[in-house]
Amino acid sequence: MKIIIQQPGPRSGADIDMNADGTFVDPPAPTVAERVLRAAIVAAVLAAGLAIAMLALWFALILIPVAIGAALVAWAAWRWRVWRG
Repeated sequence: MKIIIQQPGPRSGADIDMNADGTFVDPPAPTVAERVLRAAIVAAVLAAGLAIAMLALWFALILIPVAIGAALVAWAAWRWRVWRG
């Protein structure tokens, strides 16, 4: 059984944008709006990464007193067992 997957629509093949002398045409420079959009996307990604890092740090700092409390309870239980003999 042979399965052939094709893109819908007319096939035009690969387009190579080339000058008559054989050099490639440079792509157009990005517009101001495109540059602003790229900068906004980069800023949003950096802000999201910073927010996730700060949330992880906050969670780790919240766990410090919990770990200290658990250590104190474990120490008290151990001392109780030692005292009881």
